[in-house]
Amino acid sequence: MLRTHLCAEIGEELIGQRVEVCGWCNTYRDHGGVVFIDLRDHSGIVQLVCDPESSAYKQANLVRDEFVLLASGLVRARGAGLENPKLKSGKVEIVLENLTIENRAKTLPISINDENTSEELRLKYRYLTLRAKKSYDIFKMRSDISMAARNSLQKMGFLEVETPILTKQTPEGARDYLVPSRVHNGSFFALPQSPQLFKQLLMVSGFDRYFQIARCFRDEDLRADRQPEFTQIDVEMSFCTQEDVMHTCEVLLQDVFAAVGVQIATPFARLPYAQAMEKYGSDKPDLRYGLELVEVGDAFLDSSNEIFAQIAKDTQKQRIKALCIKGGDSLFSRKSLSEAEEFVRGFGAKGLAYIQLKDEPKGPLVKFLSPSGLQTILERTGAQQGDIVFFGAGDKRVIWDYMGRLRQKIAKDLGLIDKDKMAFLWVVDFPMFERSDDGSVAALHHPFTMPKNLEQDDIESIESIAYDVVLNGVELGGGSMRIHKDSIQKQVFELLGISEQEAREKFGFLLDALSYGAPPHGGFAIGLDRLAMLISGAGSIRDVIAFPKTQRAACPLTEAPSAVGEELLRELHIRLRKQS
Repeated sequence: MLRTHLCAEIGEELIGQRVEVCGWCNTYRDHGGVVFIDLRDHSGIVQLVCDPESSAYKQANLVRDEFVLLASGLVRARGAGLENPKLKSGKVEIVLENLTIENRAKTLPISINDENTSEELRLKYRYLTLRAKKSYDIFKMRSDISMAARNSLQKMGFLEVETPILTKQTPEGARDYLVPSRVHNGSFFALPQSPQLFKQLLMVSGFDRYFQIARCFRDEDLRADRQPEFTQIDVEMSFCTQEDVMHTCEVLLQDVFAAVGVQIATPFARLPYAQAMEKYGSDKPDLRYGLELVEVGDAFLDSSNEIFAQIAKDTQKQRIKALCIKGGDSLFSRKSLSEAEEFVRGFGAKGLAYIQLKDEPKGPLVKFLSPSGLQTILERTGAQQGDIVFFGAGDKRVIWDYMGRLRQKIAKDLGLIDKDKMAFLWVVDFPMFERSDDGSVAALHHPFTMPKNLEQDDIESIESIAYDVVLNGVELGGGSMRIHKDSIQKQVFELLGISEQEAREKFGFLLDALSYGAPPHGGFAIGLDRLAMLISGAGSIRDVIAFPKTQRAACPLTEAPSAVGEELLRELHIRLRKQS
């Protein structure tokens, strides 16, 4: 090695010893002929000192920011009052004897630690922003998470198996990335959205307990917590129940958090999907604060407002939700009320009704309510003088969405979130299917999830044995028990409108495998990127991925995706259409 120590390892115990260090020039200073260089590596910074009498002095005068340096010298204590408590090596310095400029650096196009630089530019020069100590610490933590996950699962008897990256295109919810085959004219591979089908095949193979730190790909619209390629801790197990799988996930997360110095309590709280939507307007609710949504439809049954009265009668598809903000009357000005209304309009609301609890209840809704209806609302929401109650009325899915978002916004704006708290939650009993506006039916998770009650007449009443694990309002991951009998799988395909021929074409290999004796099995996947983002406190999932894509699924660093030559396209039997 070119070094005897890392920069941050230089301490008082080394005073008087000769050491060799390497790294980048963080800063360079000339104080009356004495040159000071702050040398940086991934561990931290150490100060180098060079006097004019030193043989290294000529080289030291040539050093500039971000030059790559090899240095050696004697460790000595800094002078009284000259210590730097911000550095691990802040009580000592290295008196230079030899200095080599291993490589020079042009003037950097960005400042390494300047987070105000545009993200596009920071991603273009990602290898420079990764030089920051903060970045290294994030990836050190991410590495610790991966190692802890492997150790935890191995301790529980799981076997790590790699599944294919080039595979068959199958409908799993999002769009696939397709890879054209050169040797099979007109045919394509797909990059896996998850190892779902292969890990089920491993259970049929008798592997019993599988895991993988898996790369997955989805060609979907991106958000702050989404990337076209991502990593998940993927787990599957046989001869188990839902309780076994959830317990395994809790043990895994306990071990992972312990590896980064955080103790978490188990078992996690549980909440059925239906209750999560009714009380919080979300299937991944943040339980670090209250602000529960309260159903008050019956209070409007005798309302003089015909629209509210009609909504109140349709309890199957419609909802009237109330959200009480304690002390809110003094916290919401006319301007902030208008801003709240504008916010929910962005998510499908036609307006935002409210009641202010002053000496007498006031607001646009009061005149439409009977005295008994108003009393029902006050009692059910616990509203008192000084509070404000917001209302959402209409289609239940729209109401859940915008009232749930309003709940989150108000909690954030009013500072109601305990940022030191970790609220883990299992959301269970998800619907098996969801119906779109055009009447078509799709699997809420994926079509290989075990249903609980296929006999239901109403397809939307069929529940699945599925579960998501949530932390502070973020879905860490989830899973389900799988269909292990081909007869049930065929029934599910029928309900999804997948014909027998289509099922054979797309999933024939899975149906065949199930027919040869598949054990009961289930599993889960934890998003490693999201987990690292939450633990590190990073503002975006892109901060915890070494070379991420932008929100337009592009890489400014390599300029991918990019055009390819005509010769390669001919080899792949591809002809590009001109867009009209």
